[in-house]
Amino acid sequence: MLALVGGTGWGFSGACSQYLFGRGVDPLWASAVAMAVAGAALVAYLLVARRNALRALWRCPRSVGRLVLFALAGLTLCRATYLLAIRYSNAGTATVLQYVGPVLIVVASCFAARRLPSAREFVAVLCVIVGTFLLATHGDPSTMALSPEGMFWGLVAAVSVALYSLLPGTLMKRYGSLAVVGSGLLLGGVVLYLVTGARNCAPQLDAAGALAMFGGLTGIGTLLGFTAYLTAINDIGAAKASLIASIETVSATAFAALWLRTPFAPMDFIGFALIVATVFLLARFDAPKPAREEVA
Repeated sequence: MLALVGGTGWGFSGACSQYLFGRGVDPLWASAVAMAVAGAALVAYLLVARRNALRALWRCPRSVGRLVLFALAGLTLCRATYLLAIRYSNAGTATVLQYVGPVLIVVASCFAARRLPSAREFVAVLCVIVGTFLLATHGDPSTMALSPEGMFWGLVAAVSVALYSLLPGTLMKRYGSLAVVGSGLLLGGVVLYLVTGARNCAPQLDAAGALAMFGGLTGIGTLLGFTAYLTAINDIGAAKASLIASIETVSATAFAALWLRTPFAPMDFIGFALIVATVFLLARFDAPKPAREEVA
C-alpha cells in the first residue's frame, strides 16, 4: 500500500509540476523549496516524536557521510532532474523515462561482472531502446517528437532513480526511514537552494499555484511520496516496491491528459508500454524480510 501511495503521489506531483512550469515557475526553485519544506516538516516531527533516531544518525560521522551522499547524489539529483525533464517535455513522458533506470543498472552490472545479459535482461534492454526511440521520434528517425533537453534530463533522471534507491544502504534499517528521508530532503533542499541561486527565481504564486506547489508537489509528491516509497523499500525490498510503484507512470499520464489536456500520440503509448514492461521483466521476488528499525 505504501509503494502504491508513493507511486500515485509522484504521478500527481508530476502533473502539478507541469502546471507550475506552464506558469513560469523555475524547476530548480520548485525542487529546492519542495525538498526543504518537506524535509523541515519531517525533521520537526522527529524532534518531537522520534528524537533518539535523529540524534543517533547525526552523531555517527560515517552515517552522516553516507547521508550527505544520499541527499545530494540521490534525492536532490533525482528530484531536480525529474522536474527539469517535465519542464522540457511533459509529466507522463518524463515519468516513463525514469524507468530506464533499472535497465541501466543491468547494463552496468553486466559490464562490471564481464558477463552477457540473460535472455530476460536482453529483452528488457531491447524494450528500452525501442521504447525510447518511439518516444523521441514517433517512429520517424528524420524528426524529433521529444526535445533534446527533455530526452537528456529524462535519462539523467533515470540514472538518479537508480542512485537514490541504492545509496541509503543500511541507513534506513539502522535509523528508520523517516530520519533518513527527512534529513536527506532538508539537507538536499537547502544545498540546492543556496548553490543554484534558486533564491533569485522565487515566483509570484496565486492561490491555485500555491496549492499546486505546496499541496501537490511538496506535500503529496515529496513529503508523502518519498517517505511512503522508501519505507516500502525498507519493508518489502526494492524489487517489489519498484514494481508496485510503477503505477506512477499511469497516474502521471492520466493526470497530464485529463487535467492538463496534454496530447499523446499512439506511438507515445507504445513507447510507454515497452519501457514500463522492463519493470516486470527485471522484477525479482526474493526480497529480504522486513528490516526492524534499530533506533526507536
